[in-house]
Amino acid sequence: MSELRRAADALRHAGKIVVFTGAGISAESGIPTFRDELTGLWSMYDPQRLETANAFRENPALVWSFYLWRRRQAKEAKPNLAHLLVQSLESSRRQVSVITQNIDDLHERAGSTDIIHLHGSLNVPKCFACHRPAELAPEQFAVPAHGLEKEPPRCERCNGRLRPGVVWFKEDLPVGAWKGALTNARECDVLLSIGTSGVVTPAADIPVIAHSAGATVIHVNLEDVSLEGENEVMLVGKATEVLASLFEAAGI
Repeated sequence: MSELRRAADALRHAGKIVVFTGAGISAESGIPTFRDELTGLWSMYDPQRLETANAFRENPALVWSFYLWRRRQAKEAKPNLAHLLVQSLESSRRQVSVITQNIDDLHERAGSTDIIHLHGSLNVPKCFACHRPAELAPEQFAVPAHGLEKEPPRCERCNGRLRPGVVWFKEDLPVGAWKGALTNARECDVLLSIGTSGVVTPAADIPVIAHSAGATVIHVNLEDVSLEGENEVMLVGKATEVLASLFEAAGI
């Protein structure tokens, strides 16, 4: 039996499905993955040196502006066929939840509703000092017209600087999101892992946890990221193309 047929059979008979997504699913919408080099004015910077609390302490204006630029990238992108196919699972009489490592809102814009953001969101900043989330007017998210630096707004409660509401390197995942992800992973029949590198922990443990709990894990990626375990299927290719073939084979 082919890998596609195995995956289609598992998906067809699943009652509870978890869709676990990483940067690979949004790459086809034009959003760079964390492995990609930056472009334009930001090409001289290493993103991993900007995505830390220490970087924000040293130069909050630079880091804030970098995330304004990233947010604009995400806003200009559109959900691709893979996002839309994930949403279509919700209308297939199955219990479906999405766990994403992505900080864009492409799943929401595709129409998915049950979504856990493990790494936060570009749309909800929070205070660097008191950690309370904040609401900003659209014009406050404007990218600087000249130069790379724009001072972040201040918290209305404590006057601390606002920072992006995302999880930076060496920071813990939100407790509620992580607990919800673990519960869903342990209770699903199939975990469909799309565009995840398998190297960013602890999020990378989600497929392992689901597999250990008895779920069939279907990987969709440009390269083989499977652990070659029992009840594990590896489908190599672009997310849009693989999911289209998989859903057709499963009759979804």
